[in-house]
Amino acid sequence: MKQTTVVQHVQQQEKKILGATGEFASLINGILVGAKIIALEINKAGIGGDILGATGTRNVYGEAVQKLDDLANSTFLSIISKSGTVCAITSEEMENPVIIPPEQAGKYVFMMDPLDGSSNIDVNVSTGTIFSIYRKKSLGDTVTDQDLLQKGTDQVAAGYVVYGSSTMFVYSSGHGVHGFTLDPSLGEFILSHPDIRIPERGNIYSINEGNTENWEDKQKKFVSYLKKMDKASGRPYKARYVGSFVSDFHRNLLKGGIFMYPSDAKNPSGKLRFEFEAGPMAFIAENAGGRASTGRERILDIAPTNIHQCVPLYIGSRFDVEAAEEFLKN
Repeated sequence: MKQTTVVQHVQQQEKKILGATGEFASLINGILVGAKIIALEINKAGIGGDILGATGTRNVYGEAVQKLDDLANSTFLSIISKSGTVCAITSEEMENPVIIPPEQAGKYVFMMDPLDGSSNIDVNVSTGTIFSIYRKKSLGDTVTDQDLLQKGTDQVAAGYVVYGSSTMFVYSSGHGVHGFTLDPSLGEFILSHPDIRIPERGNIYSINEGNTENWEDKQKKFVSYLKKMDKASGRPYKARYVGSFVSDFHRNLLKGGIFMYPSDAKNPSGKLRFEFEAGPMAFIAENAGGRASTGRERILDIAPTNIHQCVPLYIGSRFDVEAAEEFLKN
């Protein structure tokens, strides 16, 4: 049976992307190279040098930066900035965007969470990389807010990598969602999950219930609803929360369910970043037949006002997210 690599698949998909000229495939290839490097480093964690633990610094959100956060960020930044495919790179780990000199720039804007769930590295829990790709909109060589603060619907592509029992690359360019598993013997990502469709309804909910006391009453009532016995609607739902967004999302994408990170008394605007987490995952969810919402607004309709803007997030199976919206709106 003929095996399809990511690059082969992307070249086929590129024909469907308006204005694609080969740069898109080159950019995806750069992401794959970075993902392989990070996967190797993660697999060596604990034996391959001093790469576990925190650096002693904090990022723009006040979170402790892990050593592997730094490594992942610098790896992708080095590879993507030299690819000739992007004009700007933004990252959860950097306060300001990196602007590529015009003579080295391409037509895309690349946004990333280089290592989601990095605090779980020390205890050998799955982590991931999330990315989003936009096309430069402004005219001329200067990169402006018009390029950096685009609506979620303007994404050309989005995807993530799961570093777990196997390393998987999942992406969408607006024409379905496709998953590839890294074959260590070949060093290639091979198509293993073509045209992923998330079930319309699941039986899993993912949320940090340690924050219950900070939730609004409507959020508490929705979680209580999910726990109540009702065979007709498939309740009670099972609670599954890894604490690594990529891992929780990936499980629900394949099996169905809802992931929630609501606004609360401590984080009234939510805690997940639109450009680096909520936006790209919403793009994937919708292209797989799912739904993504703030609870009151479609995620992909949001036009961010700054690159580090946070939003509440309800994402996963369509009927489950719609149920959450009903509770929150009523």
